[in-house]
Amino acid sequence: MIDHRKEQARRLLDLTAAGRLTRRELLQRAGAAGLVGMMAPEAIAQAIAAGDVQGANGRALAGAYDYIVVGSGSAGSAVARRVLDGTDATVLVIEAGGPDVGVPEIDIPSAWVANIGSSRDWGYVYTPTDKVNDRSILLSRGKVLGGSSSINALVWLRGHPQDYDGWAASGAEGWDWESVLPVLRRMEDWEDGASPLRGAGGPTRVERARDLHPVAQALITSGQALGMPLIDDFNGPSMLGVGPNSMNVRDGTRDSASRAYLRPVMDSPRLTVLTGATVTRLVLEGTTCTGVEMLVAGRPVTVRAEAEVVLSAGAIDTPRLMMLSGLGRADELKALGIAPVADLPGVGRNLQEHIILGGMIHEANAPMEPFNANLEGSTFFSKSRGDLALPDLMFVSIQIPYLMPELAAANPVPPNAFTIAPGLVGMQSRGYMKMLSDRHDGPLEIQPNLLGEPADMDALVAAVELGQELAQQPGFRDLIRSPVVPKPGMTRAQKEEFVRMSCSTYFHPVGTCRMGTDAEAVVAPDLKVHGIGRLRIADASVIPNITGANTNVPSILVGERAGDFITG
Repeated sequence: MIDHRKEQARRLLDLTAAGRLTRRELLQRAGAAGLVGMMAPEAIAQAIAAGDVQGANGRALAGAYDYIVVGSGSAGSAVARRVLDGTDATVLVIEAGGPDVGVPEIDIPSAWVANIGSSRDWGYVYTPTDKVNDRSILLSRGKVLGGSSSINALVWLRGHPQDYDGWAASGAEGWDWESVLPVLRRMEDWEDGASPLRGAGGPTRVERARDLHPVAQALITSGQALGMPLIDDFNGPSMLGVGPNSMNVRDGTRDSASRAYLRPVMDSPRLTVLTGATVTRLVLEGTTCTGVEMLVAGRPVTVRAEAEVVLSAGAIDTPRLMMLSGLGRADELKALGIAPVADLPGVGRNLQEHIILGGMIHEANAPMEPFNANLEGSTFFSKSRGDLALPDLMFVSIQIPYLMPELAAANPVPPNAFTIAPGLVGMQSRGYMKMLSDRHDGPLEIQPNLLGEPADMDALVAAVELGQELAQQPGFRDLIRSPVVPKPGMTRAQKEEFVRMSCSTYFHPVGTCRMGTDAEAVVAPDLKVHGIGRLRIADASVIPNITGANTNVPSILVGERAGDFITG
């Protein structure tokens, strides 16, 4: 439940910290709304100082900083904060998007879908293939302070311990579960307090979804009717089952990475957070990275990094910046007219993405209650085959109809409808991304190769069948008037066609600059780029194998560990 008075007070402080309210304006607005008593004097002082410091730093951009972090998203915010806390260094954080304050679609969890396709979204598109009937599939990525952590669905899931042990086994030494668990605990402020698996007092507030919407509760009830265990905490010992979501929320509003990591230190004169600036190339002296070139208000600016540049631009724009700078597959760079600096054949390869089907739509038999939580509120993890070691299917029930445009055109959706959305988080398919020109804003081929492996189709057909079975159980059965799409009684061929037409993604791209020690690895386990001095990558692109759940938490983990590596 959103505490609207706390939300209003926080928003006024954030606007002040962003330099958009003066001290007088803050106090006037807070006084008129009766909120002064809800603002600690030190919080008011910090917000005013942050606005003054960031305003001054932005107006007088220095020619050099100790560390430059490209991207303020889940990982970039974390690494910047840890470097600032652990050293006396100056840090420049560069964000192509705008500020994250004063935007209800960011703050209110149930409004997050309004960010998709907005000015806060890069609006990438996955390249069509015949496997998805030549449909263009949207890839939403955050273009705002906080990156995708400011526009995503606020799900706080780590994945399985075995995911991280798999990273280590693939060559990412030191990233096994035992090594990363202390960092995962350090990241969070879990509502139940500290335990051997959960952390308290960390930057990000994490709470269960509360006051579950009937659609969210129906998923839990129906899953239990099928014999699945109730999971009170999906970041506990097991994820196999059904239960409420863990969400990064504080007082009912989003606790993004920028909010959790950057906002408390915006008053530091050693931190400069520059928004509306697009990095176009790394500056390389031989094989040493010495800074970045960027566009600020359309004007080219070069800034030097005395210690390191950290690329945290995400699984699409980090490899793009690498390639623009001559770091990538040499033959492909030459074909674009880019002089290779280092032949790193793994740049842009190994793209992985979770699949969600949009969707299995049902008409409700009564008017829907008001939306809440993140439009979901609960999750169901299951297996497509009994012999699997880990769940590979992730279901969410969505309080609105979520249907691909091509299916919506052929299947009119009644206004009182909701979605059971099966997803595949244990996919076998791998893809790639590459540039199609040498322009920093030129076209890209982003190819996740969805359904490229027959095993993925088999798993999703099983997911559709399980989704239809869920709809027949107590819980959903009490909510549903009739199915809209797909219809019952499909043949195997019809189910496969439905998968192709409904196939979309969770917006979880990872892996395009993976860490390891083999010839295709781009970064070492300490996240330093192979063969290039003073350049590190800290974002989802370094993840060697995608986790079996949402990818925001692993991305923050990468930023946290980058900070540890830098500060020693």
